[in-house]
Amino acid sequence: MTGRALYFTAPRSVDVDERPIPDPDPDEVRVRVERSGISPGTELLVYRGEVSQDVPTDETIDALDGTFSYPVQYGYATVGRVTAVGEAVDDDWLDRQVFAFNPHESHFVAAPESLVPTTLPPDQALFIPNVEAGVNFVMDARPRIGARVVVFGQGPVGLLTTALLAEFPLADLVTVDCYENRRSLSESLGADRAVAPGDLNEALKSPADITFELSGNPAALDEAIDVTGYAGQVIVGSWYGTKDVSLELGEAYHRSHVRVRSSQVSRLDPDHADRWDKDRRLDVVQSWLAEHDLSALLTHEFHIDRAADAYRLLDERRDEAVQVAFTYE
Repeated sequence: MTGRALYFTAPRSVDVDERPIPDPDPDEVRVRVERSGISPGTELLVYRGEVSQDVPTDETIDALDGTFSYPVQYGYATVGRVTAVGEAVDDDWLDRQVFAFNPHESHFVAAPESLVPTTLPPDQALFIPNVEAGVNFVMDARPRIGARVVVFGQGPVGLLTTALLAEFPLADLVTVDCYENRRSLSESLGADRAVAPGDLNEALKSPADITFELSGNPAALDEAIDVTGYAGQVIVGSWYGTKDVSLELGEAYHRSHVRVRSSQVSRLDPDHADRWDKDRRLDVVQSWLAEHDLSALLTHEFHIDRAADAYRLLDERRDEAVQVAFTYE
């Protein structure tokens, strides 16, 4: 029996290679993967060749230790079960279900401390990294009672950020997305209104106190700044890769005192670091996921052998898909 691993090999090209199933070193375990989720933001940048090839994939994740130069393995939402342990690892790890920040592959070995044991259903556990990103955005924004909030982009991360924000006592929560199916999901998750980009100004009752830019579209950042009120803040969670970002920072912006702030999940903001670490944040994420059914967001599943079809769907027909996952049986 052989394993399979997905590689991005060139712009809009992926290969699934067969390879031997690895044996764990003494201090490692082996995981057989059941599901892995595609990030339709970052992974599409990699798929389209819109990431500088000398950029590190993610220095905070052991499984992503290279750069984005082709061929490259990438992905960070994997759920599986431990099927073998090294001689220095406690046998209690055998048959545990775990989540891992790991690329798309049928089997992998890892140090136990890099894995997240979970009792969530696999389809629910796939959302751990996206909920963690949403928690990070909301923590950085610090919404106050009665805040007026706008979220640009209702892909998986945007939808989950909306769901988290809907639990706060906000005055208004408006979301923006090009696709009708995502707008409907957004309202089902708690948005007061979900509008197409051209309808936003008409939908807003007042300027926003907090705006989240999670669309991945550089043009949306300019609009996010524009609809944010005096001394409000814009949380930028999008990664634009090599796309150019053009902003109109004229007199209105100069006098607005609007704060534009980056937010990225790999590291905690220093403002939280005295009380928070990734383990505490992951505990919050798993507790939240245990109480919320996200099955409506998982719109498509493909066997790993059909990886090329999955990426073409997300690249060419984004209006049809939200969260796409690979299966491995």
